Amino acid sequence: MHWIYLGFAIVFEVGGTTAMKLSDGFSKLLPSGLLVIFYTASFVLMALALKKLEVGMTYAIWAGVGTALIAVIGVLYFKEPMNLLKMISIVLIIAGVVGLNLSGAKA
Repeated sequence: MHWIYLGFAIVFEVGGTTAMKLSDGFSKLLPSGLLVIFYTASFVLMALALKKLEVGMTYAIWAGVGTALIAVIGVLYFKEPMNLLKMISIVLIIAGVVGLNLSGAKA
């Protein structure tokens, strides 16, 4: 169950960061409100995940997967440029998350 909490924490963090971009510096009400709601939900769910998961691994997965997803959303939705270095960096983030999971962390 704690992995499910972490998964949803990541989804809400990505939603919050996307809403932050859409809020245009807090000048748009709906995305600004969604930003607060999504980040609050993300932190609550991460706190629940941390009841059983290791903090270092959990935070690294939350931040790493969130960063990789936001980079992909930036390219696909916000039409941000993609280059070889960005692609390699995303792969390295994912490899790091996989490595942490394979390191023997206990749930």
